Amino acid sequence: MSDLAIGGFGFGVLLALIAVRVPIGVAMLTVGMAGYCVIAGPVPLLSFLKTEMYWRFSAPDLTVIPLFLMMGHFAARAGITAAVFRAAAAWIGHRRGGLAMASVGGCAAFATVSGSSLATAAMMGQVALPELRRYGYSGALATGTLAAGGTLGILIPPSIVLIIFAIMVEANIVALFQAGLIPGLLAAAGYVAVIAVVVRLDPASAPAAPKATRAERIAALREIWTVALIFFVVMGGIYAGIFTPSEGAGVGAVATGLVAVAYGGMRLAGFLDALRETAQTTAMIFLILLGAGVFNAFLGFSQLPLETAAFFSESGLSPYVVLLLIICLYLVFGCIMDSLAMILITIPIFWPIVAALDFGMQPDDLKLWFGIITLMVVEVGLITPPVGLNVFVINSLAEDVPMLDTFRGVVPFLLSDAVRVALIVFIPPLSLWLPHLLAV
Repeated sequence: MSDLAIGGFGFGVLLALIAVRVPIGVAMLTVGMAGYCVIAGPVPLLSFLKTEMYWRFSAPDLTVIPLFLMMGHFAARAGITAAVFRAAAAWIGHRRGGLAMASVGGCAAFATVSGSSLATAAMMGQVALPELRRYGYSGALATGTLAAGGTLGILIPPSIVLIIFAIMVEANIVALFQAGLIPGLLAAAGYVAVIAVVVRLDPASAPAAPKATRAERIAALREIWTVALIFFVVMGGIYAGIFTPSEGAGVGAVATGLVAVAYGGMRLAGFLDALRETAQTTAMIFLILLGAGVFNAFLGFSQLPLETAAFFSESGLSPYVVLLLIICLYLVFGCIMDSLAMILITIPIFWPIVAALDFGMQPDDLKLWFGIITLMVVEVGLITPPVGLNVFVINSLAEDVPMLDTFRGVVPFLLSDAVRVALIVFIPPLSLWLPHLLAV
């Protein structure tokens, strides 16, 4: 069997292991080690592992991951989720569909201090779902809104998935954060527009809530000024070059921790719980990164990524046709695996393909543009039937809503996602304008 065939076989084995629920890090590490050993031998494998583990985990860029994770855990304990929902509901909750729109706004606000879609969906679901159901919102609209809104967690910076992508393709993390801001705001605006259309077509699905008084609105804003301040200090400092991403994450983690102590009442037990959860999640991500490093080295020896890239570059297909095929594959993968797994498994193969095609961009711009497209399509996978992870998270919180209703509720949001992906694909300045502006 040729090295190329071994690479293809190994990729198939990896997908099979994931399908039977073997942890992604373990699956990648096992297949990578076995394939590396078959092609290069056991001694080169041991030598590679010795240097790979040190090189992988001593990279300074990785410090941003636990710091942003800690920031998200502190934010959860600070009551930020409830505060941003109350503020949004106070201003627009009296409109038809207003509480659903407030949920989207709350998801977008919490995403600025979270970086995780599942965390955003879970936290906002616990806060907003009881209110939506109490005011008579249909199960499909309530759960569909929260499942879709949760995807903003990885789209609006800071984003853990975007950080991993930047590390894998050696892109600038700050520039990727800048590139993701406008598409993230477009996503939130698109979801609000979807809600407006749905409630117009079916008024009974979203009754209007009582209108808040001016005093209640002002009081609600006072509750969230700390969230806005943290976001502008952290992301503004990173965008302006005052902080590195790691420094900004550290500032955000400390600031959010202080808010959790002052407003959320976080005590020593809560602080230790946040540290433990951060350590557990970081360990899981680092194991996956190690597995990805070994698996990618195996693929490199097999020449599978280069041969695949050469095949598409010589096929005569339009670059945009190839990109459409990649997007379709991501939608399929989204039905069977989570966002981080999709990025780590596919980027070593898809990025060489995209880099070899002529999109008329500079290499750095191509990384930003493709990174945002990838992030958006991965985000769509979180609510794509039959295994959208966000859908399962939200539905588990709504015991009275059938799973079919939740999937029915996300369909209009999927249409909005399709329009947004098309806009970013065919109008690259939507993702490149801000990085170019701030680079001047």
